[in-house]
Amino acid sequence: MNIAEKGMEKLSSVAKTFTPSPIQELSHLAQRCNAINLAEGFPDFPAPPHIKNAAVSAINSDFNQYRLNPVVEIARHVQGICDQLAKLMKEMYSLDVDPLTDIAICCGQTEAFAAAVFAIIDRGDEVVLFDPSFETYEASITIAGGVPVYVALDPPNWTLDADKFMKSISSRTKAIVLNSPHNPTGKVFSRDELEIIAGACCTRDCLAITDEVYEHITFDQEKHISLASLPGMQERTIITSSLSKTFSVTGWRVGWAIAPAFIASAIRNIHVKITDSAPAPFQEAALTALTSPSEYFESLRRDYEFKRDYIVKLLAGIGFQIRFKPQGSFFLFAELPENCLLSDVEYVQELIKQAGVVAVPGCGFFHTNLSLEKSSQVDCGYQKRYIRFAFCKSNATLAAAAQNLGKLLGASGCLMLN
Repeated sequence: MNIAEKGMEKLSSVAKTFTPSPIQELSHLAQRCNAINLAEGFPDFPAPPHIKNAAVSAINSDFNQYRLNPVVEIARHVQGICDQLAKLMKEMYSLDVDPLTDIAICCGQTEAFAAAVFAIIDRGDEVVLFDPSFETYEASITIAGGVPVYVALDPPNWTLDADKFMKSISSRTKAIVLNSPHNPTGKVFSRDELEIIAGACCTRDCLAITDEVYEHITFDQEKHISLASLPGMQERTIITSSLSKTFSVTGWRVGWAIAPAFIASAIRNIHVKITDSAPAPFQEAALTALTSPSEYFESLRRDYEFKRDYIVKLLAGIGFQIRFKPQGSFFLFAELPENCLLSDVEYVQELIKQAGVVAVPGCGFFHTNLSLEKSSQVDCGYQKRYIRFAFCKSNATLAAAAQNLGKLLGASGCLMLN
């Protein structure tokens, strides 16, 4: 037994199950090829000046020490963030949130979600998720000892099948996870679908954890509806979100959980044990961000809608099947050309090598058991037919990607990767 194998024996059973994501595995190849990054979901353009100035001012004013949650006496300065979040919840969703007790400030949405899971999930509890799904949800559930139960959304429009959903709920179901607008597909769950989820939560006495980081990024007059705003749901919903996507500051790591007071208190206690506090100067700048005028949010939505339309036209022009146009978020889940024999992973490898553009193979977002589904005569071949492109990039980056992707078309106008 070599040193590495001996070292593996010392890892926990959970740690042994975690492997690099498709994004991580392809990043090295992309770096060697100096590929244009349409894979990772972070903007490559500057954050809004007024928000950056607020952060700089906070640093210059020596806001450099721990910034605890507002229930702690010394943390009164953070209360403004919670006050503003409560105000926004009232304006956007008609929710009455107590800023003193119902909000926990965390290190980004990822930690807020993890702390929420740790606050409510015991070993053996089942948690329902919708597939495809962002990978970090399952990780938190597994670490907590919970059991992820996936319900496949139906392509190409990623609709929720009420029968499949209800059959996934058992006496062991503790919570349902909802991400809308949805990563990776760009789906915005409809009110009818939300009512199905809310109905199940209420009748089966389940909690819900929502990821609403893309709430301000919706297109074509679609409106984000928070699950917590439906009848009977505020008292059983944990909302998680952050500054990252709305304000183009994914590295600032300021997020929050909004929940009934007893759950929010548990999340705060877990947060303090894990990370202690979110970055101090960025918490100060968060108040400036959250009080941005309505024109800012409309401009954000309009700019991303333009980028969405640009990349949809671009990818359709080189043969991708765009049977579902994103309704929100800043991702396009594009289906491989109909006559393409490559898998999603193989196609992305060729994109990097031949066009110098990197995206994410869709298989990394699918978690349903293929053999189980096939035994039920359900075709899951589509799970290797999608690629996620991030269009949260500058117009210059998107134009450069368009130029490179144009190289994939032969003289006949046919895609050369087939």
